[in-house]
Amino acid sequence: MEWVVIISVLVMTILSLLRVNVIISIIIAALTAGLMSGLSLVESIDMLVGGMGGQANTALSYILLGAFAVAISYTGITTILVNYLIRMLTGKKTMLVLTLAGVASLSQNLVPVHIAFIPILIPPLLKVFDEMRLDRRAVATALTFGLKTPYMVVPAGFGLIFHETIVNGMTQNGVDFSMKEAALSMIIPGVGMLVGLLIAVFITYRKDRDAIPGAGGAASTINIDETKEITFNRQHAFTIIAIIAALVVQIITENLIAGALTGLIFMFLFIVVPFKDGDRIVAEGVAMMGTIAFVMLVASGFGDILKETGAVTALVEASAGLLDGNKAIISLILLLVGLVITIGIGSSFGTIPIIAALFVPILTTAGFSPLATATLIGTAGALGDAGSPASDSTLGPTSGLNADGKHNHIWDTCVPTFIHFNIPLFIFGWIASLIL
Repeated sequence: MEWVVIISVLVMTILSLLRVNVIISIIIAALTAGLMSGLSLVESIDMLVGGMGGQANTALSYILLGAFAVAISYTGITTILVNYLIRMLTGKKTMLVLTLAGVASLSQNLVPVHIAFIPILIPPLLKVFDEMRLDRRAVATALTFGLKTPYMVVPAGFGLIFHETIVNGMTQNGVDFSMKEAALSMIIPGVGMLVGLLIAVFITYRKDRDAIPGAGGAASTINIDETKEITFNRQHAFTIIAIIAALVVQIITENLIAGALTGLIFMFLFIVVPFKDGDRIVAEGVAMMGTIAFVMLVASGFGDILKETGAVTALVEASAGLLDGNKAIISLILLLVGLVITIGIGSSFGTIPIIAALFVPILTTAGFSPLATATLIGTAGALGDAGSPASDSTLGPTSGLNADGKHNHIWDTCVPTFIHFNIPLFIFGWIASLIL
């Protein structure tokens, strides 16, 4: 049974590397896991479909965030930002990539639209990337850094949810733990993410590279409009108020759906977006984020099969049998287990509750401190988020960079982010678990 997770994740990974559609790859991997666990084909399909509800909240929030992002772009305020980036950073490849990493970082904490900003901001910049011969893999790496590192390190916005998940995983398994300690436990792994970004930007993808037409298959449905010169006006001020309202409601309720819905309502109440355009705004939001939302649903079903059949528990228990009391070996094996599980499920948020129940007893018995235990849980959960074909941290960057069909999801986003983030995150998380 312990081989079910490993083999099914390998199936998904290999199919994705062979450029099989990610949704089909996940479904085949899920059915493989079900059949290997003794379920029939029909039972496996039923469990896959039944488990899709586990990410229903996330999927709906993505759709609403997509609609909110479209409404924001309707006012032209994003065009002001695009024009500023073009005017100030054309010809400055390194600064442009680092600036995009910074903008992406704001999407996790300050303006919690998550990946919804990417299909709005990035497509108008693709022509600039091509003129500068900028390697899009560097941009993908920068965007994934911004989508991932802030929630790992900063306990606000999406980071608040991530850190609370760690705290709950600790306390529910008998270890008293605070939000402050959760934030401290992820600082060193966060430094690993920064090191990976700098290596990608300044070393790996620094050279010129021409984007290859057709590399990503069919282009996305996102329109690439020519940027127009727009000056700040009253509508933009109301848009900023709507964004702030969305942020405040999201923080108070700790609910993305409530925040996104608040932002949309404010946009309509201020008549920033005319009521008659409501259907079009929502439809474009669904078109922009629908595929990503559906991938998350299918990935949730896959994760449910791995959990309900006992495959994850069997993998951890089998791994525990290899532990000989050496902290370095224990930490190494548990991080590898987290990497395999998260690549399959595609969600660090969804992985932590699973591994916390299994990791805490093992680590407590082995003499790890609560801070080191939290570091291992948080790092093991975050490992695999970058590089997973089913992760929003990779699907988001591809949604913008492949708007013209020149960016491949697996080879231009998943492989670069896997190499530059999972490897340093693994190393820094492992070191942190031994010194904290």
